[in-house]
Amino acid sequence: MLSIFSFIGFTVLVAVIAWYASRKTNEKTADGYYLGGRSLGAITIAGSLLLTNLSAEQIVGLNGQAFTEGILVMAWETLAAIAMIATAIFFLPKYMRAGITTIPEFIENRFDKRTKTIMSVLFLVAYGLVLLPTVLYSGSLAFSTMFDLPTLFGLSQAATIWVCVWSIGLIGSVYAIFGGLKAVAVSDLINAIGLLIGGITIPIFGLMAISEDGGILTGLNTLWETNPEKFDVTGDVDSSIPVGTIFTGMMLAQIYYWGTNQAIMQRVFGAKNLAEGQKGVILAALVKFLIPIIVVLPGVIAWHLFKGDLPNADLAYPTLVKTVLPPAFMGFFAAVLFGAVLSSFNSLLNSSVTLFGFDLYKQFFNKEASELQTVKAGKIFGIILAFVSMVIAPFISNAPDGLFNYIQVMLGSLSVPIFAVVIVGLYTRKVPALGAKIVLVFGVLIYLISQFVLSPYFIDVALVQAGIDGITDPKALSIIKAEAYPHFLHVMGILFVFNIIVLLVVGKVFPRDTDFILEDSGKVNIKPWKYAILVGALITILVLSTYLIF
Repeated sequence: MLSIFSFIGFTVLVAVIAWYASRKTNEKTADGYYLGGRSLGAITIAGSLLLTNLSAEQIVGLNGQAFTEGILVMAWETLAAIAMIATAIFFLPKYMRAGITTIPEFIENRFDKRTKTIMSVLFLVAYGLVLLPTVLYSGSLAFSTMFDLPTLFGLSQAATIWVCVWSIGLIGSVYAIFGGLKAVAVSDLINAIGLLIGGITIPIFGLMAISEDGGILTGLNTLWETNPEKFDVTGDVDSSIPVGTIFTGMMLAQIYYWGTNQAIMQRVFGAKNLAEGQKGVILAALVKFLIPIIVVLPGVIAWHLFKGDLPNADLAYPTLVKTVLPPAFMGFFAAVLFGAVLSSFNSLLNSSVTLFGFDLYKQFFNKEASELQTVKAGKIFGIILAFVSMVIAPFISNAPDGLFNYIQVMLGSLSVPIFAVVIVGLYTRKVPALGAKIVLVFGVLIYLISQFVLSPYFIDVALVQAGIDGITDPKALSIIKAEAYPHFLHVMGILFVFNIIVLLVVGKVFPRDTDFILEDSGKVNIKPWKYAILVGALITILVLSTYLIF
């Protein structure tokens, strides 16, 4: 009963504070609804960035991979800090100078409206078919397992997932569609604090459960000595992150996510000024460096406690929580995890509403639409997209190779061409819209053909040549598959270089009539934070030093 009261109490408290903080924001205007009136401070931005990124799909998915492969998957978190520093120093000043609301808006200014449309559609496809459903599914899986909801409700596991998906989706939709960015950002900040506090308790109680004397350091030492293979970051060729991929597609995926992803950048575009935006991103980078304690270490602890015996690796984290967390803490932890799921869901949905209303509605449906009409149209689209994502979410349980790997493989089709177009758009003057359109369309198609046509074909050929019937060692079989075709992160690196070459060649053969010049919109104070480079360099050194230790 105490758990239920603490869960409801904290959830209602967050909602009330979010409403109170955003009650005076004029959300009938585009800036008010989409960017919180450009009034966000560094701490709010940092909290919103972390919660937009850190949700159940991250906590459940990465801990699931850590359960199987160990701490090598921390690269997704530690290297993200470097990408965030690059965003704050190199990308954000240009974005803020342009005074944009969305990344596609910049693409329109740099290229043309049709290029913007293509990019907006790609973002919306990624959100509606990949990110929103995975957030809903992972959150539902976590709650279903931690609280044994099938038994409580008297339903099957599949039916329970459906109930959870629709419950989370409906509540998140209300936040995102009717609250605007400021309500989302404020709730994110509160939940970020709660999640960091709650999240750190899981490895603490887990290590205490491992230790014979109940000590945290003793438990960590036992974990280290008993499972040394789990603390090696040099992934083998058949791992999810072979060591070479860190220098190819890994950093590209990171910089795309933190530097060009609308759901992330929209939080920063709502900053009071450039300096606040840079402080928020860099503060988030510092915290991001510590996040593996929450999203990786529990997976290794679960491997030790359960002796590697779980029917599904993605069950590692919720099962560990259910096992080690005292009942008195369960309600609070459920509330902050629920808040994290809602945060990622409503942040993505809010960005989808922004993309449709700001980038598509006025161009294709009502060119004379007022700002109020645009906001209303975006909300209607958000309701439709939320419904679609809630229908898709329960079917993600069939995804191969784990939840987190599924997300990264699918997003690779969009991240490479989008990042290539943005980077060339920011740092060249002659490349025309033709080049961007070619890359955005054919870059996506080439990646999809690579992963879903060529990769299965070459793997099947390799297995036949190796005589699959005679292979009984799972490790040997895994290595054969891995060596048959390049890892998807390597493919991303190769295609990125190819896309850049295509853009530059088109720019050379069919240059723009006039050079593109990024003009100051005057909407935002673009004086940078004077310590941005220094603090960014220190965090980068800290990340690299820690990574090299392992």
